[in-house]
Amino acid sequence: MSSVEIWTDGACKGNPGVGGWGVWLHSGEHRKELFGGEADTTNNRMELTAVIEGLRALTKPCTVTLHVDSTYVMNGITKWVAGWKRNGWRTSAKAPVKNADLWRALDDEVARHQITWKWVKGHSGDPGNERADELANRGVEQVRATLR
Repeated sequence: MSSVEIWTDGACKGNPGVGGWGVWLHSGEHRKELFGGEADTTNNRMELTAVIEGLRALTKPCTVTLHVDSTYVMNGITKWVAGWKRNGWRTSAKAPVKNADLWRALDDEVARHQITWKWVKGHSGDPGNERADELANRGVEQVRATLR
């Protein structure tokens, strides 16, 4: 199985507002950058989308070290998702899970790989996180350009 490191980040100018997501993939000598965005979204949706798109970019099952700066994503996928699935995508308070469409998509992508989750503090000098942040902001700018 190939080993891949992925750094992801989401950005939102206003929350909700124009958002972007960025992914930086690293495997051996190979590098890949991905980014995109949406005109009306939230920061949490962009954080989730970044991880989903990063995993979707992998064409075969891999051993992945996934770096995220979102505790929402980290806790959701490592602590909460099993309970949400058991409860029919409802929280312990019986409310519908926010962003359930993206959580389902992420759950499907995670099942394809062996993933080690690593939380990194955002804007703390981690080169991969800084690059993912730059890419997420490019996604914002790309969307803004289409709105002018």
